[in-house]
Amino acid sequence: KWPETGRLALYLLGLRATCPPPDPSAQRSLVTWLKYHLEEDWAGSRRHGRPLTSYYQYSLGVLALCVHRKRVREEVIRRLLTAEHHGRFGHAGGGATDTEAVAALAFACLEREQLVGSRLAAELRAAARGARRRMVEAQSPDGFFGNVYSTPWAMQLFIATNACQTQPAYGRAMAVLLENLDAFTAAATMAQALPVLHGRSYLDIASMRCQEELDTLTPLSPQPLPAMPGNVTVRLVVECPEPRCPQRRLYDRPLPAPAGASLLDVLSVATAQGPHNFTFDTRDTPQGPFLTQVLGLEARPQKRLYWQLLSAPNTSLPMGVADYRPRDGETLILRLSEW
Repeated sequence: KWPETGRLALYLLGLRATCPPPDPSAQRSLVTWLKYHLEEDWAGSRRHGRPLTSYYQYSLGVLALCVHRKRVREEVIRRLLTAEHHGRFGHAGGGATDTEAVAALAFACLEREQLVGSRLAAELRAAARGARRRMVEAQSPDGFFGNVYSTPWAMQLFIATNACQTQPAYGRAMAVLLENLDAFTAAATMAQALPVLHGRSYLDIASMRCQEELDTLTPLSPQPLPAMPGNVTVRLVVECPEPRCPQRRLYDRPLPAPAGASLLDVLSVATAQGPHNFTFDTRDTPQGPFLTQVLGLEARPQKRLYWQLLSAPNTSLPMGVADYRPRDGETLILRLSEW
């Protein structure tokens, strides 16, 4: 089974960054597959006028092809431009800074690598600048662009468009990023933040001179998080909107958990607390476990359904189920939502 668009795109970005052996046949095959997935991604949901997966994955695919200096059909590019012009990157939980940033990075890459004509290049340049301007305007008081994980994506856009030295918003974002580095525990999220800490973006991968790269990678053994004494009580609520679920609130119960436990640990506690027969399931992704099913209700990408993670009353969690550490007395909501 071949990876979906986003995962294959991330793999190709990582492959290019590791300076693979000179034989290009394997890379060429993967690039061909990515082009195929981009077309299938759109064709699978053509009547809705959007990718079957998401604009985030679609943008990653265009960015990965550009970094490998492969031309992208103008129609594929214009699909992203149209979505950017009409503000289609948002979802039910609010904005989508990461999607807009990845799309803008793809635009900047296509222009820089001169993979498009002059007229389209001008449109892409304007779109990237517009995305950057909106991020500055929407920067939160604490300095984040969106949340802790979308912030490195936005910062990469500032770096790629040579705006990090002249834009105060970038400095504020760097300060808050440095204060929250412990949030980046998954390989994929680390890979988004590390280039920023060195003043680089994914666009720099395209111009790497591999013969000058030293083999300095050494494996690290992850250290377990220190145990924290005591227990916390977390209220877990599961919601499903009408008319899909007439009763709407499917689960509402306080749960004990060890101090420092993750939301994933809390869900495991819920499965052992009868007689409610709480069930859930996850799927491994590069960003960590992704919640796919709760109480028999599935997150279905083809139906644009996902499990939204919230801190009551309506604050989206900045981390995934394996990384978020609930506070004592906090109410956490799992809400089946449409993006």
